[in-house]
Amino acid sequence: MSVAAESPSPSLSSLSEDDDFADILDAELELASAADSASPGEPPGSPSDDEEEEEDEEEEDEEEDLVVELDAVGQGSNKWRRVEEHHQDQGTATRPEEDAIGSVKDAEIKICPPHPGYFGGLCFRCGKGQDEDVPGVAFGYIHKGLRLGTSEMDRLRGSEVKNLLRERKLVLILDLDHTLINSTRLHDISAAEMDLGIQSAASKNDPDGSLFTLQGMHMLTKLRPFVRKFLEEASSMFELYIYTMGDKAYAVEIAKLLDPGNVYFDSKVISNSDCTQRHQKGLDVVLGADSVAVILDDTEYVWQKHKENLILMERYHYFAASCRQFGFSNQSLSEMMQDERESDGALATILDVLKRIHTIFFDSGVETALSSRDVRQVIKMVRQEVLQGCKLVFSRVFPSDCNPQDQIMWKMAEQLGAVCCSELDPSVTHVVAVHAGTEKARCAAVSKKFLLHPRWIEACNYRWRRQPEEDFPVPGLKEDKGKEKVTEDATCN
Repeated sequence: MSVAAESPSPSLSSLSEDDDFADILDAELELASAADSASPGEPPGSPSDDEEEEEDEEEEDEEEDLVVELDAVGQGSNKWRRVEEHHQDQGTATRPEEDAIGSVKDAEIKICPPHPGYFGGLCFRCGKGQDEDVPGVAFGYIHKGLRLGTSEMDRLRGSEVKNLLRERKLVLILDLDHTLINSTRLHDISAAEMDLGIQSAASKNDPDGSLFTLQGMHMLTKLRPFVRKFLEEASSMFELYIYTMGDKAYAVEIAKLLDPGNVYFDSKVISNSDCTQRHQKGLDVVLGADSVAVILDDTEYVWQKHKENLILMERYHYFAASCRQFGFSNQSLSEMMQDERESDGALATILDVLKRIHTIFFDSGVETALSSRDVRQVIKMVRQEVLQGCKLVFSRVFPSDCNPQDQIMWKMAEQLGAVCCSELDPSVTHVVAVHAGTEKARCAAVSKKFLLHPRWIEACNYRWRRQPEEDFPVPGLKEDKGKEKVTEDATCN
């Protein structure tokens, strides 16, 4: 007999795929809130009058269904707020053959191999303790002690995809450092930054500002320009997650700065302690299918299994220490008292890309059913449009003993839709070189082909649009003029 509520809710594992997960969990939240406020031995949500106290005394040894509260994971969407744990009084299970005083004689615990998942080491369907290795993943960022089995994750992901597609939403995974923000330790602040009063400005912690002090962590954080507008607009198209290799405490503090109203992320903040593989991020800890997930990150190698979902971000280096960390010797944005422009900076540019991806994915004119569409194919298609119609030849960009087709720059150009080749011919439109003195570079100058630096390809990759070729000149072009006249011969053609 259960006294936890007048009409017990079904466990997560008993729900069909068509059930509205959010509504079920909202109901569990109300039950748990009542349970938290009730005194010991009192049924949650019941008044504490004499009649109820007498009933409690009679049933104090009965088996109880305890609803355990999980942290909210989706403000507004209210997803994954809680699971139901069948917990027996004092940790003991009442079995049919045990006729304990006050117990229900026919109460029985159903064993459920495979177990859908565990909370606090107990199966949240049958209450059996975890006494064996069960395939699955821990979801500690949702609530400490929660672990879901493989089949249950698949079921929940399927249900979540249905809910997302019904709302015309996808999933967006957001990295923090160098993507949405840039942080530095106080003892790493440069002399120039100190003279400019960076630390004093950050100590004001203006909610409408972009420079903050992380109390207790001895750090400063700078929000990337346009980030607040980015989150506002992206949240209308995507279910937002934070996924960082930083520590949990740091990730939570940054989430508060980015989302002070707890509107976008709530508890969907994944940190290094949640990763299932060392030095790697994975979508296995996200309750959203790979087919609807888009990733924004400045580091590609941490997403080895999910490169097709990744949109690589141009790194945001605001502080001097960040520049030094990546080998840049020039002044930082903070030292120059400059910053990215909001109107056409990295986040504004990528927001336009995300809007295009979202529009194509949900295009009503496409015959393919929504449930069969894959955002990875959309990302690939949009990326290939960037340099479509361009034919590139590289001149001394790669080491002579390497296969050009294996080089990152070659692969990047192909992913952007360009055709790459090794020899110069009339169909080549661009010659990519690091110096204008090479034979192919000189031929490009004579035959009026675009001659540009490899950074052009990188810029096109980050900006997701073809960049003006004249902004990426090749060093040495002016110096070579007049030294050697090159005619248009068969070599240049």
